[in-house]
Amino acid sequence: MSTVSDERATKTEGTTGQMAGGDPRLDKLVHRLPPRMGDTFTYLLKPSSRWVRIPSGTLLIVGGVLSFLPILGVWMLPLGLALLAEDVPALRSSRSKVLDWIERKKPHWLEPSAPKNDQS
Repeated sequence: MSTVSDERATKTEGTTGQMAGGDPRLDKLVHRLPPRMGDTFTYLLKPSSRWVRIPSGTLLIVGGVLSFLPILGVWMLPLGLALLAEDVPALRSSRSKVLDWIERKKPHWLEPSAPKNDQS
């Protein structure tokens, strides 16, 4: 395991031992993201980041709806919904169902990603 992934694991668990988003499956998906994006997502999932998470989730959903425009895409919609699911109980149950589906149908998504070799 690399130093970056060790630091990310420590940051994600924090001092209270809580995982990002409170769901171990979501935590595994976040760890598969590139380090910079994973750190951002981990920060947004912290309970203290609610004031940033709600506007970010809303803007991502709007960007997903406007996916016909350049740069914006449909990928923004599920990401925005996942962020808002931390604060909206109705979305939290839907997120749990999606994570259940991923666990059943795509278990390789929850496996640790292979270390990336940067030889540039």
